[in-house]
Amino acid sequence: MRIALFCRSLLSDRDHGSARFLRGVAAELDARGHDVLAFEPFDPLDPCGASGAHRPAACGPAALLDAAAVYPRLSPRRYALSALDLDAALEGVDVALVDARSDPELVRRLGEHRARAEGYHLFFHGAHRRLLADPAAIVRRDLSGYDCVLGAGKGLCELYLSRGVARRAVVWHEAADARLFRPLPEVEKERDLVWIGDWEDGERAAELREFLIEPARALGLRARVHGARYPERARAALADAGVEVAGSLPGHLVPDALARARVTVHIPRRPGSALLPGAPGTRPFEALACGIPLVSAPWADAERLLSPGRDYLAARTGAEMTEHLRALLADPGFARGVAEHGRRTVLARHTCAHRVDTLLDLVDELLLSPSLWFTEGEEDDLERSGPPSGVRRCRPAHHRSPLA
Repeated sequence: MRIALFCRSLLSDRDHGSARFLRGVAAELDARGHDVLAFEPFDPLDPCGASGAHRPAACGPAALLDAAAVYPRLSPRRYALSALDLDAALEGVDVALVDARSDPELVRRLGEHRARAEGYHLFFHGAHRRLLADPAAIVRRDLSGYDCVLGAGKGLCELYLSRGVARRAVVWHEAADARLFRPLPEVEKERDLVWIGDWEDGERAAELREFLIEPARALGLRARVHGARYPERARAALADAGVEVAGSLPGHLVPDALARARVTVHIPRRPGSALLPGAPGTRPFEALACGIPLVSAPWADAERLLSPGRDYLAARTGAEMTEHLRALLADPGFARGVAEHGRRTVLARHTCAHRVDTLLDLVDELLLSPSLWFTEGEEDDLERSGPPSGVRRCRPAHHRSPLA
């Protein structure tokens, strides 16, 4: 198939979870032989694809070249929205996927184009958690021309449906690009702990103090933080606990940073985890894919994506975080067991390849009418004869049953 991907940024984003996830999805689709066209907006005043205070310090020509080297077959086409010709951009396209961080005007125009055009299916990637804090922003998006919303969790899917914005919504959790996020056993350990995350305008200030700063101080850890927009008071508090603030880190360098530490932590923004329980974003999956033991501050795994106590250790309080870190650092065998279990779970359930399976299942369901779905006993006949005339398949004949 030919698949068009519209996103706020792809290679030009330093470490945003949705960008890393969509890179992995695009690379997986390409590896399976699909033709992937990526589109991202071009702002001549902001060549890194971010704006204002959110412009990444680590974004520059060298970072873009490095990202392009990691994903040599992904070459986004940059456009000015006012000059974007959708007829030309979507010529020959079978599936178009639009990320929620895209300009609302683009979202509207694509929906209108799909409503009057035949030949392709249009999906909306609803992974923008901040929309949950402002449900009216969802209502302002016109998705009537879209075939389906791919929501990052059940909460987002339910919101799109309950507000009457989407005709259909399917859970599509973010996941790890297992080709990039993998163990690097040849890299030597340099520190006890690393955490990768932005200051987020202080939304995590209390959590960072309880689950990172105080445990690091109590245990005397050699620790490093990678992230952006840390104010001076936050830098001072981290330094006082012996935690180094190293600045932003491009996503493709995260595996190396994790490999140099003995343990990492997951510290979700409390507002985000409360609004969207059960959807941790990409960071935990990526860390586990890299084979590093993980300790998480509270988040409600309402959708049972991982197994606390086996895939990772769950800390309800700062004191529990301190004890979990102490146990992992004191017992390499215990730490290795937790890390290996977590990595096995991610490789079995939470990679970009799994999410591509879900996407292609959904596309097949839309391409084939219900009468064309075959039972297990009919599979061999269909594989020998091929699909009925005029019906294309994006999956091999051992396809699973359609999504509910």
